[in-house]
Amino acid sequence: MDQTKLKELGIKLFEINAFKFGDFKMKVGINSPVYFDLRVIVSYPDVMNAVSDLLTEYIKLIKVDTGVHLCGVPYTALPVATLISIKADKPMLIRRKEAKTYGTKKLIEGKFNAGDKCLIIEDVVTSGSSILDTVNDLRAEGLIVTDAIVVVDREQGGSKNTEESGVKMHSLFTLSFLLNVLHEAGRIEESTVLAVSKYIKATQIRSDGSFMKNGTQVVNLLNRMGMTFEARVDLAKCALSKDLMKLIATKKTTLCLAADLTNSEEILNLVERVGPYICLLKTHIDIVEDFSENFVKSLQSLAKKHNFMIMEDRKFADIGNTVSLQYASGPFKISTWADLVTVHSLPGQGILKGLKSVLNDVTQERGAFLLAEMSSQGNLVTPQYTAATMKMATETDVDFVAGIVCQSPELVSFPGLLQLTPGVKIEEGIDSLGQKYDSPEHVVKVKGADICVVGRGILNAKNQTDTAKLYRDRLWTAYCERVGLNE
Repeated sequence: MDQTKLKELGIKLFEINAFKFGDFKMKVGINSPVYFDLRVIVSYPDVMNAVSDLLTEYIKLIKVDTGVHLCGVPYTALPVATLISIKADKPMLIRRKEAKTYGTKKLIEGKFNAGDKCLIIEDVVTSGSSILDTVNDLRAEGLIVTDAIVVVDREQGGSKNTEESGVKMHSLFTLSFLLNVLHEAGRIEESTVLAVSKYIKATQIRSDGSFMKNGTQVVNLLNRMGMTFEARVDLAKCALSKDLMKLIATKKTTLCLAADLTNSEEILNLVERVGPYICLLKTHIDIVEDFSENFVKSLQSLAKKHNFMIMEDRKFADIGNTVSLQYASGPFKISTWADLVTVHSLPGQGILKGLKSVLNDVTQERGAFLLAEMSSQGNLVTPQYTAATMKMATETDVDFVAGIVCQSPELVSFPGLLQLTPGVKIEEGIDSLGQKYDSPEHVVKVKGADICVVGRGILNAKNQTDTAKLYRDRLWTAYCERVGLNE
């Protein structure tokens, strides 16, 4: 590799502000004394040409399988990957950040067959998460991914993290190399080199979202499992989830009561007893045999009195036009009183658009929980379905999605979303109909629940009030232990 060309390019990147020094907040949630923004190179054709030339040469040098496709990580690496594709005469694939809602609805564009190899092209790597997101989508289509070529490795754990997922990372530049080049050229002081080098060594980011700081593992500030509800409020994109986080933090409860009773008076009496201890009341309104508008008004009155929200567990699962009618019309008129509803992602993005379409006539904030996993034994939810549900939750209509119904902590990585987990019971086990139950502590600290659904554990108790209080206390203690709060 021509070291002179590498050094010249490194200095040129500095001159065009493709990287700079200061105090910058990183995507992973920590501050850094150096920041790379290679997006600016699209305005400098000579730099684009130099980068693509050196990467093309580098690919040949390290002898990556010549039969591979190329795929640039969206979006900054796409123009670079395009130039390499032309210069190296390699077929290119394009990975969309979201699947099309029309036509073929593809996530990966281009001609390929299952079993083909694909080489990843990326601009800058810190933790390697963007590479791994692309790798996962390519592998889901049957492509084989074993290598990634990057322009700059910040040397903060990305190489190790990708290798753990079977992807070897090759970098044109390392941050250490660029520091030395700039220092030799008289562009930065030795003190800057030492300060940044110390930062690199002290702050290594792991694949689980935590980072090593001065030899000690620290929970990443953007790791949901380690954040308090107060810290997460400003990150939420759904206004109702902001309100719910504030409610939880103020009331100090993550308990959701599943009021699966068929008589309106029994439900109201139950809610009066346990209302002070819950953040959310989950209803199945279509099983209430004597449903009436007065019943709904009484529920709303209790919600205001005891400070909790109402979620209708409707599990909408039809096309947009149908669910808009189910939500706003019929005898229940759910949109007029339920703060939240549950939704299956099976029909695609149109189901969220259909639900949102009726909210112009609703003055209060509304939101939805998407079902990504289920707690029943032998359910048919697949990993692919779960992954597609998470894409729906984070890519469009994010102002309406308050959270995810699931059983796995790694699914809900974005701290602005709430994880709601059913199947909570002090006595663990499986009932006669295949419903699995876990202890409050297990659901919060192992499964990652932010809000925990308890039904029969309270409904069948001799003293429902004391039992609800017990669940509230055990769940809150588990949450405090999870985020490191001292009670």
